[in-house]
Parts: sequence; C-alpha cells; structure tokens
Amino acid sequence: MIKRRDILGLASLSAVPFLAHANDYPRKPINLVTPLAAGDAADRAARLMGQELGRLLDTTITVTNQPGAGGSLGTQAVIRAPKDGYTLLYAQNSPLTIRRVIEPEAANYDPLQDLTPLGLTTRSPSVLVVRKDAPFKTLKEMIAYGPRAANGLRVGNAGPGSVGEISTELINSTTGAKLVSVNYKGAAPAITDLLGGHIEGVIIALGAVSTHLRSGNLRAVAISSRFPEFPDVPTLRQLGYKADILGVWFGFFMPAGVPKDVVDTIVPALEKVARNADISAQLLPAGIVQEWGSSRALSEEIASEFKSVTALLGAKAKNAK
Repeated sequence: MIKRRDILGLASLSAVPFLAHANDYPRKPINLVTPLAAGDAADRAARLMGQELGRLLDTTITVTNQPGAGGSLGTQAVIRAPKDGYTLLYAQNSPLTIRRVIEPEAANYDPLQDLTPLGLTTRSPSVLVVRKDAPFKTLKEMIAYGPRAANGLRVGNAGPGSVGEISTELINSTTGAKLVSVNYKGAAPAITDLLGGHIEGVIIALGAVSTHLRSGNLRAVAISSRFPEFPDVPTLRQLGYKADILGVWFGFFMPAGVPKDVVDTIVPALEKVARNADISAQLLPAGIVQEWGSSRALSEEIASEFKSVTALLGAKAKNAK
C-alpha cells in the first residue's frame, strides 16, 4: 500500500529539474557557441534561451560568440568539438545554406552530415522597406516604376551573401524586376543610406527596421513571412508570385555523433524553451518569433533552402555568361 509520505516523495521528484537522465547528463556546464556578434537581437535570443535551457537541465550554459566568415567559423568550431554533448550551436541559415553556395571553400561542410540538428526555435522575417515618400506604395508599383528610375531601383542589404542580397536576386527571378543589389557592411549603413535617399529600398531583418516602421519613416512592401505587428504587409506568394523572399531562421545543433541519450535529453528541453511565452514576449518587439520545428523539420528546411539558393545562383551565373 502506498503511504502518504511515499506520494509526497514522488511529488517531490516531479520538482527535480526537467528531464533528469539515467546517465546524469549533463554533469558539467554546456558551451553554447553562436556565430553572431555580441549585443544584437539574435545574440540576446541565444542568451535568453540558453539561460532557460540551463534552468531546465539544471546546469550552467555559457554563451561563446564566434562570428566571422558569415557564420562559418563558429559553425566549424562546433563541428570539430568533442562529441560528448557539452557543445551546442545556435546558428542562423546563412552559414548552413547560403555560405555553402557562395563560398564553398570556406563553408566546406554539410550540416546534415557534420552536425546533429536538434530543432528550429526562432525566425526573424526579412522585409523589403522603402521610404515613406517613395513614389510607389506596393511591390508591384515599385517594380512598374523601375524603368523610370534614373539609376535603377537600388536595394541595399547587410552584405555579400546576406539574406537580403539573395532575396533581391529572388525577386528579380520571380517577378521579372531588375532591382540593383547594393552590398553594405551591416544593416545600419544600409538603413542610413535609405533614409538619406541614396538608395530606393533595403531588404533586411525586420528587427533592424521595426522602429522606423512604427514611426512611419519607412514603409514595408513585402515580408518573408507574416508578422503579427504588421499584418498588412504581404508575402510574395500572397501577391501571386511563386516564391517568397528569404527570412532568417535559427536552430540548435550539436556535433555529429553525439550519443542518442544526450539528444533524447536535450531535445524535449529545447522544445519547452521554444514554446516559452515569457521569452517570446521579450523577443517579439525585436522582430523575432519563437517557433518550434523538430529535428526532421529543421533538416528539411536546410535541404530545401540549400537547393533553392543553389538553383537561383546557378541560374544567375549562367545568365551572366
């Protein structure tokens, strides 16, 4: 017969930190590597989620920023790390898909073979923004206006190989537009030039321009995926085109070959983190949406985007000859 004190003992076990495991993993701090510069919104997301993940696993998670080569340096550091479950990667799509196409020598790895995808946790939509006084109000009007622009419609982005640069080519390929891609060293100078009237548009992560959209200084004419604060901004598919511009998504990974019981321990905890309402409320104003996608969903996203970027840039190179 189960006594009351036994029931209380069982109840107390339920309060033990989430998913205590038979092998006692984790037994020491976990290093979370992110190929992002410290201080930006995505870095904040990594730190918020790392802190909550550490609480659930009853361990300390330290964040190591390792930017460089479009995210390839941090990604490769995790690929080379010990396969013991104590090194995590929180990375965006650029080093996992785009860089492998445009810089195969630097990004000479396959994330589906060299990493263990754990789950997709966050997205940051990309937006095509124009000035409030632009002579066009919609994407279709912008495309129609293009032939009348003396210097063409110049669209800035955060740098070579960025989601913005690829998305400009995607718009041209999908709609027949002839937007001129202008590369900058980061989001800030691109936005400054747009506000100053030196270019006609920018494709950038929503968080980088959300303040300007709220103030009315800039207007969004297209977005990669719907965002609750700006529900009237359409995607390309909603406008009748066959493909959307690329957004920024982030997922968690470990080196390939980590023990299955480690993966089985950490994945359910990551899902809880991705569904955490408090974290979501803190990230939403920065244009970052919490979203959970399984290991399989993350792998499919990588494979699909890599294929589409390869086809897009291959077609561009062919047409340039």
